[in-house]
Amino acid sequence: MSAIDRVVVAGRDAPLWLAAATIRQALAPAGVAVCAVELPGRAGAADCHATQPALEALHSRLGIDEATLLRLTSGAFSLGQNVVDTTGAMPPFMIPFGSFGTRIDGQDFFAYWLKARSLGLNVALEHFSLTAAAARQGRILFPDDSTEAYGRSDYGYHLPAIPYARCLKALAVHLGVEALEARSVAAERGKEGIAALLLDDGRRVEGLLFIDAGSGLSGGRPRESWRESFPVDRLLTATAPRFSSVPAYAEIRLGESGWTLLHPAAGRTHLLHAWSSAHHGDEAAVRDAGALGGLSLEGIDIRAVDPGCLAEPWEGNCIAVGEAARVADPIHDIGLHVVQLGLVHLLACFPASTGFAALRAEYNRVMRSALGRVRDFQSAFYIASQLSSPFWAEARGARRSPELDHLIATFLARGEIAPFEDESFAPDSWRALLIGQGVSPVSWLPPIDRTAPEAIKAQFRAMLGFVRDQVLRQPTHDALLDRIARDGPHRTATAHQ
Repeated sequence: MSAIDRVVVAGRDAPLWLAAATIRQALAPAGVAVCAVELPGRAGAADCHATQPALEALHSRLGIDEATLLRLTSGAFSLGQNVVDTTGAMPPFMIPFGSFGTRIDGQDFFAYWLKARSLGLNVALEHFSLTAAAARQGRILFPDDSTEAYGRSDYGYHLPAIPYARCLKALAVHLGVEALEARSVAAERGKEGIAALLLDDGRRVEGLLFIDAGSGLSGGRPRESWRESFPVDRLLTATAPRFSSVPAYAEIRLGESGWTLLHPAAGRTHLLHAWSSAHHGDEAAVRDAGALGGLSLEGIDIRAVDPGCLAEPWEGNCIAVGEAARVADPIHDIGLHVVQLGLVHLLACFPASTGFAALRAEYNRVMRSALGRVRDFQSAFYIASQLSSPFWAEARGARRSPELDHLIATFLARGEIAPFEDESFAPDSWRALLIGQGVSPVSWLPPIDRTAPEAIKAQFRAMLGFVRDQVLRQPTHDALLDRIARDGPHRTATAHQ
């Protein structure tokens, strides 16, 4: 058996360079070389990566300066997603990148909120969230010791795709990744899988392990379709002028025939509009996108959506990551999240030698589970909706997994989020999504009944006061973006102080 001392990553755009940089940074001390074969990019000017909070931690490990990244990409911060139903079927709600409340008598806050609401409390769940409150007030909350003691507060980004890929490529090369360009690649097969990549100009690139980050090397493998779980099969992307005041969150606007997702950034506003061709044509969708977004659209592009997942992301000596492994429904825009999941689990299973059958089996098991959990979070957005149009009626009736049925049943019973292995969305994200769409538990955890009502009221008042005071201490999103554009490189988490 040979030591795995060279990895070849083939693909395009940000997934290629994020994979190459991450693997190189993690494994360079072990003597692992990384070669990246870059194919022509597919990202357009309208494409924008809306990231989950975990990416900020990966950026930090890679040595990315946050302010420099945001300045070079004209990106922005995000504290979560605001969901607005333009049909009037339900009130708006926030899915923040943070927790709700703090523990009372050692028990989870959410159970106390459920009980208080049943007794007449008229304070929305999001008012107990530092990140949701900051987002509503156009501020960015950077965690510190006091906020961490209260609860989790995280943030993500809105990063325009083309400049973000450029930044990642420069980083990867700086870390020592060998960068090659090609118009196309083909696989030269050997006894153990892929022996080398054959580039269109005649070059031959050898390796012991290959990563498909959008190169097509995984094409033709068995694939599980998720078409019956999601109503969307068409997606429009476009840009619009920057908001005069850049919101510190994404916004999902629900309409009769689909939904529109706005990603505000420092340079432009990036828009997604999703619908089903069974209920709407492309021309009508363009009109709907403009109406729901309330913006003048430019650079409109329309593409098909076919969600699904490879049966085995790792086959032979080739591992598919990101959309090569799993094409996601566009809701929540979790493309980079899927890339990061693949990389995290790959590094946990990275083989020391070419005898890696057991590690390959474990990686495939974990990824099937992790990708299934992501699918269920996206699926819950549709099946819990309250809208009555044909699009949303189809969405509610879509196929769902037994795990999702169990999670919703458990939540309805007493507000608990059933724990699943390989879950990557926090319980409070699930709670925000379900409560916001009117999925209401009928009871709560019995131990909280031991706490006196007056003590609960006092705790609630203290929490609301703490949230108000902490949020008012934070910088506004606009001021922070202006400072980043003006001052140059610095760590934004300390620069605002």
